[in-house]
Amino acid sequence: MRYQSTRGNSPQQSFLEILLGGLAPDGGLYLPVEYPQVTKAQLDAWRGLSYADLAYEILSLYCDDIPEHDLRALLRKTYTAQVYCNGRAKDDAQDITPLHWLGEEQGTRIGLLSLSNGPTLAFKDMAMQLLGNLFEYALQHSGQKLNILGATSGDTGGAAEYAMRGKDGVNVFMLSPRGKMSPFQSAQMYSLQDPNIFNLAVAGVFDDCQDIVKAVSNDHAFKAQYRIGTVNSINWGRVVAQVIYYFQGYLLATKSSAEKVSFTVPSGNFGNICAGHIARMMGLPIAHLIAATNENDVLDEFFRTGVYRARKSAETLHTSSPSMDISKASNFERFIFDLVGKDGKETARMFKQVDELGGFDISKESIFKEMAQYGFQSGRSTHQDRLDTIRNIDKQYQVMVDTHTADGIKVAREHLQPDIPMLVLETALPIKFEETIEIALGRPADCPIAFKDIKLKPQRVENIDADADQVKHFIAAHVPSVHS
Repeated sequence: MRYQSTRGNSPQQSFLEILLGGLAPDGGLYLPVEYPQVTKAQLDAWRGLSYADLAYEILSLYCDDIPEHDLRALLRKTYTAQVYCNGRAKDDAQDITPLHWLGEEQGTRIGLLSLSNGPTLAFKDMAMQLLGNLFEYALQHSGQKLNILGATSGDTGGAAEYAMRGKDGVNVFMLSPRGKMSPFQSAQMYSLQDPNIFNLAVAGVFDDCQDIVKAVSNDHAFKAQYRIGTVNSINWGRVVAQVIYYFQGYLLATKSSAEKVSFTVPSGNFGNICAGHIARMMGLPIAHLIAATNENDVLDEFFRTGVYRARKSAETLHTSSPSMDISKASNFERFIFDLVGKDGKETARMFKQVDELGGFDISKESIFKEMAQYGFQSGRSTHQDRLDTIRNIDKQYQVMVDTHTADGIKVAREHLQPDIPMLVLETALPIKFEETIEIALGRPADCPIAFKDIKLKPQRVENIDADADQVKHFIAAHVPSVHS
């Protein structure tokens, strides 16, 4: 399997070659030259497989430069009931991503695909735990070291740090928007004392953090000198690992491959729903992929109107679903590349417009009409919608959901179709956003024992400006260059 850049001006590479690097040299994102196809017979044959073995069937199509024995071992080491338990019953934990049906609404079933049972209580653990093991494997075989530079709006940072802490040959430098995450999210990250973990709180919003990561990655000399990699969803390894749970959710929700399902995905940076797009391109029978945004609704606006208008930092709102407070969706470029027929030059032109003019408009172009074939729909949710949905789901189904999952449920209900099951991707456990939960329900969210005192622990974090050079200087001061 070979990988190409969405901007068409970088050499094709293998999975292991792109795993540690993140962005392509031309500033684009990597995608496979073609999506491997999965038949209905294969799908039915995969029913009943463990999550780790299902992951092998899918990932082996994308990383053929890892021997079968090694890949199986990595996956069986990653996806265990011990890692994904959080105090749940053993049988439930064995499923890794159990499907919990809420009930029947408007002639169809609606359910939650539980993705938040990993070490940091967020769906990011599903891919990040694997990425940590893949990085360690690749570095051991190459004899190299890696300095990860990442940006987080809340959950990526914690998931990355818990996956990489103590890993041989890996340092993590994680940028987060100062004061914009929930207190629980901040405490999860900043309380880590591992010497290979560095937290940098940026004066700005998530998009400022993301821009710094891209700026540093595009400084090819610095990137090479300090062996800079990334764990954000611009890294293909992150996205392809998330493809697995779409297949798992489908297999849990259906009895045969003749059936279709729809997925609603709380969406900020377009990474999670991009994985669903890839699963659908591989042949998974997905009726619709519904992007649920909060008040930062750049993606909802695009799918409704054909206008992609990235907001500036000052226009990005701080909401009660803060992990989606994003107005420049990095992974969106992967979908646009497919939409324009894998034309790298056209993709580069469109995203140059984003950089220079703030967006692009395809509303009057033929590709906007053609977009229907990809099955996307969208909607937005507000703070009041979140509160109302949390209360309703608690009262109607005796289930407590977090603010982002509430956004997903609210939008999912607007797109239900008779006889097509709707799966909402759960994004985090409610405790991560306990302040809003208490406002909505008048009682605290349940907290796993391991995190009872998380906010009381000493915190280690550096405050910095939204300045790529400042980040480079910090990295250079804390790790040796390859020339040292």
